[in-house]
Amino acid sequence: MNKRTLMVTAISSLLAIGAASASVNAMAAGKEKCYGVAKAGKNDCATKTNSCAGTVKQDGDKGAFIVVPKGLCEKLAGGTLNPM
Repeated sequence: MNKRTLMVTAISSLLAIGAASASVNAMAAGKEKCYGVAKAGKNDCATKTNSCAGTVKQDGDKGAFIVVPKGLCEKLAGGTLNPM
């Protein structure tokens, strides 16, 4: 590998680790993943059908989630704690 490829790989890995730890911190701070309520383009993370946050094409995608305060998800119309 050349230096540039190695550097890009290293930076990408660090960013991915940072994003994952941010998600874990959000969950630890009284939050939960709520599936089925994200608006198109507003999901918080990748789903089975896409690889990036903010890329869901339809409202209410059952595989997409947003992070909400604990206890709120099941009060939202269509909200569930489990992906479909």
